[in-house]
Amino acid sequence: MLHHIEEPCSLGAHAAVIVPPTWIIKVKKPQNSLKTSTRRKKRTSFKRKASKRGNEDNKGRPFVIKPISSPLMKPLLVFVNPKSGGNQGTKVLQMFMWYLNPRQVFDLSQEGPRDALELYRKVPNLRILACGGDGTVGWILSVLDELQLNPQPPVAVLPLGTGNDLARTLNWGGGYTDEPVSKILCHVEDGTIVQLDRWNLQVERNPDLPQDELEDGARKLPLNVFNNYFSLGFDAHVTLEFHESREANPEKFNSRFRNKMFYAGAAFSDFLQRSSRDLSKHVKVVCDGTDLTPKIQELKFQCIVFLNIPRYCAGTMPWGNPGDHRDFEPQRHDDGYIEVIGFTMASLAALQVGGHGERLHQCREVTLLTYKSIPMQVDGEPCRLAPSLIRISLRNQANMVQKSKRRTSMPLLNDPHSIPDRLRIRVNRINLQEYEGLHYDKEKLREACKIQSRSFFFVFACSAIPLGIIVVRGDCDLETCRMYIDRLQEDLQSVTSTTQRVHYQDQESSFPRVLSVQRLSPRWCFLDATSADRFYRIDRSQEHLHFVTEISQDEIFILDPELVMSQQVGTPPGMPDLVVEQAVIAGDLLKFIECCKKGANLLIQGPDHCSLLHHAAKTGHGEIVKYILEHGPSELLDMTDSETGETALHKAACQRHRAICQLLVDAGASLRKMDSKGKTPRDRAQQAGDPDLASYLESRQNYQMVSHEDLETAV
Repeated sequence: MLHHIEEPCSLGAHAAVIVPPTWIIKVKKPQNSLKTSTRRKKRTSFKRKASKRGNEDNKGRPFVIKPISSPLMKPLLVFVNPKSGGNQGTKVLQMFMWYLNPRQVFDLSQEGPRDALELYRKVPNLRILACGGDGTVGWILSVLDELQLNPQPPVAVLPLGTGNDLARTLNWGGGYTDEPVSKILCHVEDGTIVQLDRWNLQVERNPDLPQDELEDGARKLPLNVFNNYFSLGFDAHVTLEFHESREANPEKFNSRFRNKMFYAGAAFSDFLQRSSRDLSKHVKVVCDGTDLTPKIQELKFQCIVFLNIPRYCAGTMPWGNPGDHRDFEPQRHDDGYIEVIGFTMASLAALQVGGHGERLHQCREVTLLTYKSIPMQVDGEPCRLAPSLIRISLRNQANMVQKSKRRTSMPLLNDPHSIPDRLRIRVNRINLQEYEGLHYDKEKLREACKIQSRSFFFVFACSAIPLGIIVVRGDCDLETCRMYIDRLQEDLQSVTSTTQRVHYQDQESSFPRVLSVQRLSPRWCFLDATSADRFYRIDRSQEHLHFVTEISQDEIFILDPELVMSQQVGTPPGMPDLVVEQAVIAGDLLKFIECCKKGANLLIQGPDHCSLLHHAAKTGHGEIVKYILEHGPSELLDMTDSETGETALHKAACQRHRAICQLLVDAGASLRKMDSKGKTPRDRAQQAGDPDLASYLESRQNYQMVSHEDLETAV
């Protein structure tokens, strides 16, 4: 391709954010030869000093940046923290280096952001993308404060952390899944610049206490500035336990989901110990001259939060709907006011299901006195602070990039008049197993949907689609579209309740097969099918930013991670799925393994929605249980049947199969899951007359972390 050498490079679709190679000037290394030193002696003293100063400025840098100003360019500086959110940043770092100039992508585990920001400080229209948690964003904003860049470049966020509350506030979502880098770059380029209040924290010794009464604890907070929130009490105590455990065993905290599980377990443990119950007796809070201490003591708050942004604790909204309280204004992150909220243990639990705390004040300055060592956290960085006087005041406002609602360059959307008033859209559902295996091959994934559609044809006898058809406005966003799909789901449930079940009986098994419409789980999400190469998930907190015509024009694909496909109608006799259940019930391990190797589905269910794991646990075939746990998906563990609502652990406990109970518990089966009669596996073992097994299950229940579902209903 030698004939292309002389052609100018356009830098591709993302030319506006890419740093051109022509801006990068290599720094020459100083030469130490005799000839060079002789030349230096002949130079004037002025030149010698200038050269020395220049070498000091560029010391340690292999290159310098000499930008060419252009109003169309918005050069992007990318900082990636590979350790955030379970080491997800390593993959992101490689992707950005592929799409952009590697000289504009920096690994924060190798060096801090200061050198890079100094290097690019003279680049006009500079934008920054922080790939990490909220702590990574705060780190970059603090360095920008120190460098005093004018104007300060706005900062966008690619959430890789655990909580990502600031990212949620700015519409960047609760965590990065698999959105293409090209889409992210477009959002950064087109995002709206907004202001973010930042608050100072000044810590002094409590003047009301003599020196000999001061308790042990830190004498200063981990950060002296916060962007999200500052809190003390119960939530800070949980965060401190997580922080200390991660410092001791960092290899155990390499997953965002596992981190949340630890938070849930620590919260439950602290709830039982009631370690923060006396918080209200040891604090004094004054906001803009108003003493809130009497109200705090009256309501016996166990947690006090000073909130700057609407989001808190991984996406909850503790300020709630301002319409409920006419005394307060709606919360904003750029109004120069901080919100003060109190929580009891009950309101903290309600926070996970849409509740809120007790609104105390909206103020510009706070004076906080503590009279004992109390756990505190600043933007997720915890410590146990000795009795202190803490003053909170407005520091400044930072420029941030907020992800905005945008139209894509699809032909349908170029002309606003071409958008139809009504759209008739098919809704197709995909399970997680097929998505993970085929989301890079759009045609195969579409074919998988067609296969699922054929199986559902016999259920509805009227349509060859998994869910159905919705009719929406042409300018409908995905948040509204979700309501239509939920309504469609209710209609389908009423249809299947009248249609009842479709039975299929093959030649080899006397066990009837059933096809029914499984309800959508609360975790379903939309898939963007317009990307050139693959499908990708859309974060639920970003649904209001996407028009339905952005992700598809005639059909919508949704991913349901809890979807379990029952045995499909039309499967020829003799296929592995038709005999695998019989092998489990009969305890034929060799036949069962043979069926699995031929492609039998471990997620198939019978008429009562009993899975293969249910049957193996009930009949006491330990080797088959072990094989399913090793090769099957994790959702089998807590899957319940339709008649009794029992899990496989319930079945094993009822039959007093101790070894199988131990296998299931070790694999992570929930010990708090209740059946339709409100009985746990421990209760079932007690009813079956096995006190030893009941005692074992009770002891394991005390130490088992609460599951993700428990996190949504309890602290």
